[in-house]
Amino acid sequence: MDSVTQAALGAVVAGAVAGKKCSPKILLAGAALGTLPDLDVFLSYGDPVSDMVKHRGFSHSLLVLVPFSAVLAIGMQKWRQTRFSLLQLWFLISACLITHPLLDAFTSYGTQVLWPLPVSVAVSSIFIIDPLYTLPLLMMLIVSLMWRERMARLCRLGLIMSCGYLVWSVVALNIVEERVRDQLAHTSLADSPVFITPTPVNTILWRVVVLNGDTYLEGLTSLLDEQTDIDFIAKERGHWTLAEKPEHLKMLESFTQKFLKYEQVGSRLKVTDLRLGLADYLPFQFVLASQNGEGMWNSVDPLKLEGPRVRPKHLPALWLRLLGNQDIDVNLCHINECPRLENTGV
Repeated sequence: MDSVTQAALGAVVAGAVAGKKCSPKILLAGAALGTLPDLDVFLSYGDPVSDMVKHRGFSHSLLVLVPFSAVLAIGMQKWRQTRFSLLQLWFLISACLITHPLLDAFTSYGTQVLWPLPVSVAVSSIFIIDPLYTLPLLMMLIVSLMWRERMARLCRLGLIMSCGYLVWSVVALNIVEERVRDQLAHTSLADSPVFITPTPVNTILWRVVVLNGDTYLEGLTSLLDEQTDIDFIAKERGHWTLAEKPEHLKMLESFTQKFLKYEQVGSRLKVTDLRLGLADYLPFQFVLASQNGEGMWNSVDPLKLEGPRVRPKHLPALWLRLLGNQDIDVNLCHINECPRLENTGV
């Protein structure tokens, strides 16, 4: 999630745990702890693919954060007098740190909550920025600063509201998953890999991607739709052109569960993560191979490409599609005509 949300969550968690000992300083400390795990974005692992794959690694691991919070608690007890016992302080710090990766695990990106074990969790029920999750936290923090005698109680209320929205996001995801299963059942795509994720800043309109060999199918479905069948669009997925796969491609395949698109652009082969983004607005694009003058392909050091910018003219259509208007063309392909599904039974 974004830094504002993580800071607000850390502050609310600190206030809820501190109880009667809660103060503005406790909220500030909680906000700082809530954003601490994301400082790994300033670390470089040598190339853009490694930077992407290894983000939310050791700094988001429960196996690291729990002992690290104990070290912080002991250090604070030793160098600064507090109103908390060592156990209370350890619980407060660990709660602020641990809730950060737990929330991140509900996004599509994936979080290595048990690093160094090769376990990545991505529930994919909430977008990385969602005001309906963040606003209750911010509102309760503001009110608590004005009504300090009820500070801890208000923080707990904000936490309950945001957690309730998170539970709703999982319920919404299950509804969409059932729609997709019903539509793909008894077709050639019944056992195909499927990825489902909410579109930006909401949990009403969802994006569905289905892999089908050298093509992939993409569609939108809103919980407000009267007709639950998804109008899929078939797109070229391409394939890796070299006989051997470089280590960086293997890393991307593992990280994305092979939800990748391969596209030749001039003399370069572009590899795109299909999970993150919407339609052609896919931000994680890398060049992993190039073609020499004789037409031979060779793997190259990863180069990250700048993703396409969102076109404001598409936003009103996307909003109307969210409201359940299935006649709206959100122009998924950004071209006049898109190939529709044929001979798939979907």
